[in-house]
Amino acid sequence: MKKISLKLKLTLLYTFFMALLTCAALAILFSLSSREVLSSTQSRLEYRVQESVENINLRNGEIQIDSDFYSVARDVYLSLYDSDMYFMYGRVPYGFNQRPELADGELRTIRDGNKEWYVYDMSYQISDSETVYIRGITSITDAEESFTVTVRFALILLPLMVLATAVIGYRFTRSTLAPVRKITHTVRQIRADTDLTRRVGFADTAERHGKEWDEIYVLGRTFDEMLDELEVAFRREQQFTSDASHELRTPVSVILAQCDAMLEDESVTEEQKAQITLIQRKAKGMADMISQLLFLSRADQGRQPLNREWIDVSELTEMIAEEQQMLVETEENGICVETQISPGIHAYVDETFYIRMLVNLLSNATRYSPENGTVGVTLRQDGDDIVGSVSDEGCGIAADALPHIWERFYQADSARTEISHAGLGLSMVRWIAEAHGGNVSVKSEEGKGSVFTFRLPVGEKNQKNNIL
Repeated sequence: MKKISLKLKLTLLYTFFMALLTCAALAILFSLSSREVLSSTQSRLEYRVQESVENINLRNGEIQIDSDFYSVARDVYLSLYDSDMYFMYGRVPYGFNQRPELADGELRTIRDGNKEWYVYDMSYQISDSETVYIRGITSITDAEESFTVTVRFALILLPLMVLATAVIGYRFTRSTLAPVRKITHTVRQIRADTDLTRRVGFADTAERHGKEWDEIYVLGRTFDEMLDELEVAFRREQQFTSDASHELRTPVSVILAQCDAMLEDESVTEEQKAQITLIQRKAKGMADMISQLLFLSRADQGRQPLNREWIDVSELTEMIAEEQQMLVETEENGICVETQISPGIHAYVDETFYIRMLVNLLSNATRYSPENGTVGVTLRQDGDDIVGSVSDEGCGIAADALPHIWERFYQADSARTEISHAGLGLSMVRWIAEAHGGNVSVKSEEGKGSVFTFRLPVGEKNQKNNIL
């Protein structure tokens, strides 16, 4: 089932209960109204018959009837009979063909064809020796039909009321959840550009609108406070990394210099030289890691410049691949670097950073490739972008590890502990690609190797250098 938003869920819930409540109220109202209509019709009939007495007079021994007696007031027809059921005056409704017996003070329901009628008789002693009967007749069917029209009108209005309820509920829910949308938008922006300086900014809004105690606005302010703390912690971590890297460069440089001097000393034995060489290799690994940390620290602080220039990336990529081939040949592991590079591709990039990005990808590929394996390097132009890839036939990366390989110090193979591979290379690759306005992605399957693909914009030849 397709997922629906909370806004729509609340709107549907609100509309459903309002419609249910309206239908229940109308059902009760119609039930009571139906009885009330019949009761009102009965009362109206009795009252009309009783007040009609004023329209009957006896003058000079003759019965005289006022004109009001003939009028059909309140849908009641009046007629006058003597005690022998002889019709004297009045009107009988069209369609009423019955002649029921007189029944003083009795309200009766009489069906005539398809219609039902209320008939009410009342005796009236007009003189000491003469009694007449006043009969009132009104249609039950007409009263019910008028009520039916009302019911139909209500049923027509019901969908409109439900629609109006849905629209009002949607607008109300949307207005209520607007702060939530703003929080979500802010979070997405922070994730997109990793800018912890962004804030939801509910503090001033809440004060202006008197919503200091609104739960959602409290949530927004709490979120901003959390971001303040995270930004401070992140800045401290950046500063610590930068300071520690700077402080470590000097002692590492001294260690390397001393190793070089001791290796040139003829008094040092071969066994000692082997130990010094090991120290030198580890110190060089530390120096590389410090350099990478400084690079990433400057990048985090926006102080890492891009010195772009218009270069032949096809030729540069070919050179980098050849250098990596020469390096792996010294290790005698039989790894072969194969290239498929389209010639003559030029782009406006930082040559140093492009080399570092490609070297990091190739060093990872050769490191994880099996003996006699093949590392592939491709480069082509796709519209306004250059697209390159580095593939290997290594052990691959587990699916649950793929989202984390771009994190600093993360290593999919936790058994690796070489200091020269501290898990910073892919973080640098990603930053370099994004700093050029591009991106990098990976496809990998355990036991079948990995393919890292980068995409960079070609750029304009006359562009100026950018400082990030």
